[in-house]
Amino acid sequence: MTLADLPLGARAQVLALGGAGAERRRLLDLGILPGTVISVESRSPLGDPTAYRVRDTVIALRREQAARITVRSEI
Repeated sequence: MTLADLPLGARAQVLALGGAGAERRRLLDLGILPGTVISVESRSPLGDPTAYRVRDTVIALRREQAARITVRSEI
């Protein structure tokens, strides 16, 4: 499952990051590392981008970026 697949309000743990180069570095700089818990906070009216809470910070990611992040849903 990817971060882009999560419904609003869901929480998940990061398993792996895809991508390469500057885009991957940006995700790492934002604190998205394997083991990090992320929750889906809100979606824009058109559905893209989506706001995610990562380590007490809210960040916005486009669907194509979130689709490169493999997660495990938390119950």
